[in-house]
Amino acid sequence: MILQSLDAYYRRKQTDPDPAKRLPAFGLEDKEIPFVLEIAADGKLLNIADTRSGEGKKKIGQRFLVPQGVKKTSGVAANLLWDNAEYVLGVPDAKKLEDNRKKGKEADYLQRLVEMRQVFRDKITVLPDSVQADDGIRAVLAFLELLVPEVLEGYAALPDIEATNPILSFRLQGDLGLVCQRPAVIAATAGQSEDAPDGVCLVSGKPAAIERLHPAIKGVWGAQTSGANIVSFNLDAFNSYGKVQGANAPLGTAAVFAYTTALNHLLARDSRQRIQVGDASTVFWAEEAHELENAVVDAFGDPPKDDPDRNVKAISALYSAVQSGKFSTGGVDTRFHVLGLAPNAARISIRFWETATALELARRITQHFDDIAVVHADYEPEHLSLFRLLTGVALLNKADNIPPNLGGEVVRAILEGRPYPATLLNLAVSRCRAEQKPTYARAAAIKASLNRWIRLRHANEKEYLPMLDPDNTQPAYRLGRLFATLEKIQEEASPGLNATIRDRYYGAASSTPVAVFTTLLRLKNHHVGKLSPGRATQMEKLVGEILSDVADFPKQLPLQGQGRFALGYYHQRQAFFTKSESKNQEDKP
Repeated sequence: MILQSLDAYYRRKQTDPDPAKRLPAFGLEDKEIPFVLEIAADGKLLNIADTRSGEGKKKIGQRFLVPQGVKKTSGVAANLLWDNAEYVLGVPDAKKLEDNRKKGKEADYLQRLVEMRQVFRDKITVLPDSVQADDGIRAVLAFLELLVPEVLEGYAALPDIEATNPILSFRLQGDLGLVCQRPAVIAATAGQSEDAPDGVCLVSGKPAAIERLHPAIKGVWGAQTSGANIVSFNLDAFNSYGKVQGANAPLGTAAVFAYTTALNHLLARDSRQRIQVGDASTVFWAEEAHELENAVVDAFGDPPKDDPDRNVKAISALYSAVQSGKFSTGGVDTRFHVLGLAPNAARISIRFWETATALELARRITQHFDDIAVVHADYEPEHLSLFRLLTGVALLNKADNIPPNLGGEVVRAILEGRPYPATLLNLAVSRCRAEQKPTYARAAAIKASLNRWIRLRHANEKEYLPMLDPDNTQPAYRLGRLFATLEKIQEEASPGLNATIRDRYYGAASSTPVAVFTTLLRLKNHHVGKLSPGRATQMEKLVGEILSDVADFPKQLPLQGQGRFALGYYHQRQAFFTKSESKNQEDKP
């Protein structure tokens, strides 16, 4: 189903009304090329054009349509008229050169560069005579014949080329396109026909030439930079039925090109149909042009600096679609596909695969935002992105500390309407206890986990509101509210304290209430005595209301109970802040 859906997406994008959005035809691929060698008809190097835009390490090269690349292995294999600097110029990669020098293998590496240059040239010389007669091809061959290190000296791009080993290609003087885009070259590559059929393709169901090795999939976070594979067989054990490599999962050449081109397009760095959460690279596509293809990523991601309201607008559009039952582009019953990928050595593992109608998917996404909605400060974002949600429960709020599988499991729970992974609640509660501080993101994670558990398990418990719920009688929630109230009394009784009862007692109060609340209530009596009579009466009344439904203090609170405690504490603290802000506004002249 996955490969068939990707194949269908490729076919759809082939006929996109906007030519700029069409995917490459068979035999071609879209490639980022940072530097272009501009040459004269006699092969003389005129310039090294830098196509990159952006700043610093985030510079991105211009993308060009080029002949499809070969699958790179440990051997030497060149692409036609484009490749990295080692192949095109014989320029050593600075890091590889240093590494080989330390290993005493510098001479071997330099000899390999000579072989790479020769293989790159041979790839051109085996083209049909009619293609080699092209002015651009003749200029490239002349350049390769004349090339010596001194030719490159003095060009500003050379240090970057030596440091990064970038992809290079050629442009003939006076041309707008690359040499590999000249009509003669395109005709020789894109127009190539498949070999004779030798099997039945699993995607098309028709006889086809079965592809032995599939092109690499690039863009999956954590996978090899050269790319990795979804379909791959390279152990002797896979030959036991007389099937070698790709024949174990027979896919025709055209189908392989289609699914790999489509997936590489979806995973591209500038794609608006992918999102990275933890180690899971997730891509989205529909069976027809649809509003959701971009809206999903906009809703889950952090908005760009030049459009800070992008996610708010995307989420608002999703709610509108759910309420009205229609989308601005695409139908409610359009099938929508979600694919989660994760690295696995030289291969790519399928983390999850979900197919649903556009309307059902929109409902699940808006349900997620309902679940994580909690009251928060004005300066905090209206909707938490997945990144902010997950870093909020990670140690030191760092992305590096997000457990490897958590991001993918959270996305899967959202898109499939399943319970959130238990790890999410566990981490949120653990960080609250370790830092004595329930935060916006942690409260959101706790509320979402509890509410989804209540809803999907049909538990006999009231779902938690985004804000303080005085009518919620759950004991752990009430104890969290009580702890926040006792802290507030202490703060008002002794302004300017460096530490409050939260710093000393939060961990014990949230896990073993019976051990500390008797002591805290005695301290409260001392603190209340420092308040004005009216304020003292007000706070005593609030304490009484909170305790009215608490029969006794539990000896221990389980994980979910500690989550309820943290949420009650957070809600009550936010309620105090809201009242303080309202009072300050009223006191202003």
